[in-house]
Amino acid sequence: MNYKHWNNQPNQQVAGAWDNQWNNGQGFPKHCAPQVSPTQQGPSQVSPTQQYVNTNVSNTEINHVHPSHTTNVNKHMTTHKHYFPHTESVVNDIQEQHIMCGKPHNPCPPPCGPKKPFGW
Repeated sequence: MNYKHWNNQPNQQVAGAWDNQWNNGQGFPKHCAPQVSPTQQGPSQVSPTQQYVNTNVSNTEINHVHPSHTTNVNKHMTTHKHYFPHTESVVNDIQEQHIMCGKPHNPCPPPCGPKKPFGW
């Protein structure tokens, strides 16, 4: 009898050693039909719940109103120009002074000259 080893190669030495160890050296025992007991119910084993997601999309439009206003300002600028005209004049003030530093000489002795000398 050839038995196959775990690597599917015949192993005569192992097979021969087993042949004489079973059933008092008479080979493998003969098998009878199995007797089946009634099925027993063990405790239930519950796996973690599988989660599924159904997505329902509902679209809503919301109007956002952003009002604006432009004020146009028309400015009128009045420019006031102030002038300060100025004139200038020159006055030349001349003063004279006559100083008598002595008595004039009378070339003519009296009675030829005037009765009163000049400036007297």
